[in-house]
Amino acid sequence: GCTIPYREASYEISARKVFDKLGMELVEMPAANCCGLPVDPANHEMMLALSARNLCLAEQQNLNILTLCTGCATTLRKTNKLLKTDKKMKDEINGILKQIGMEFKGTIEVKHMIQALKEDLGFEKIKNAVQRPLTALKVAEHGGCHLLRPVKYMGWDNPEEPQTLHDLIELTGAKCLDYLDEAECCGYTVIAIDDKVALQLTREKLNHIKEVGAQALITVCPSCHLMFDVNQSRIERAFNETYDLPVLHYTQLLGLAMGMSPDELAIKELRVDPSQLLQALQ
Repeated sequence: GCTIPYREASYEISARKVFDKLGMELVEMPAANCCGLPVDPANHEMMLALSARNLCLAEQQNLNILTLCTGCATTLRKTNKLLKTDKKMKDEINGILKQIGMEFKGTIEVKHMIQALKEDLGFEKIKNAVQRPLTALKVAEHGGCHLLRPVKYMGWDNPEEPQTLHDLIELTGAKCLDYLDEAECCGYTVIAIDDKVALQLTREKLNHIKEVGAQALITVCPSCHLMFDVNQSRIERAFNETYDLPVLHYTQLLGLAMGMSPDELAIKELRVDPSQLLQALQ
């Protein structure tokens, strides 16, 4: 994806460390481009072509795609399913791809990271990799809208009552707390249109998380992480609130439980200071 290497490098660093230790090899697609999400629905055909080009790159390597970004996961899965089931659309997009010597065949699958952790590695393997259970930690989770929606393209968990991320968190030994409006949007999708509305949505979620006594928030979406981590100080200033809520990528939480150091997992790159949290774990 685009956001992670440019704005959320700690997510990629920690994911690479964790997947390597779990025995899953990540193979590069150096020529990959944007998934196309930012231009849909303004130019649906362009989105499909951009997305299909990435799928073709994976097909050439005969490998499925694993993505850390929920937006990329939804877009690539959507394109993959549409082109596999709609011959007319497939022929149209292949007509575009032919100009660059490519053809979509529909031979691979796309999974978000936590779907791959659940289905390809399995909970038992992850549990066995935990060397330092985080039993002293109470956290909240935020999966994000694109992780499980639209259901007809994602469909591997219930978007209204999601369970996978909750279960993955508790494999680390940490307690995952429920809170009000857990499945609501973080606000990122409207920040370019009205940042006041976006920050208010994030603030409401932070308040609900604070009410249940969570020591940290765990995310699996780079855009959601930006809202809760980078924009937390903006919300505190705008609404005269204090949260001091560290926001960790799930891969950082899992890495800590697997015995990795905070430096290995790039935890120092987080905007909200996690030092008190790390001290509590020690």
